[in-house]
Amino acid sequence: MTRLSMTRTLGGLFAGGLLAAGLLSAPARADDRPGADWMPIEGAVRALEQAGYADVRGLEADDGVWEGKAVKDGRSVKVKVDPHSGAVTEKTAKAAKTSKDSDKQKRDADDDND
Repeated sequence: MTRLSMTRTLGGLFAGGLLAAGLLSAPARADDRPGADWMPIEGAVRALEQAGYADVRGLEADDGVWEGKAVKDGRSVKVKVDPHSGAVTEKTAKAAKTSKDSDKQKRDADDDND
């Protein structure tokens, strides 16, 4: 086998392996695409706005629901919209650490080292 044909063979095997692993062509999972019976994305935005959310962004199909981010009561939150009923749920956000929390953790760590 010549060097050129060996290189082509190895390259073909590598590309074939990537395709088989789904790394070159990863189709979207069925639950990550809007279903035929889903409300359109505009309906999901309307449902969020009626529930008091604003600045809706990044809305996409994910795990069988419309999911994205919005602002409510001055804070940015992750939201989900049921694609059939329009029911809105807010994902619980982790509380942001304040510098006061960080300072306390440093003091506690210093106390442990004494």
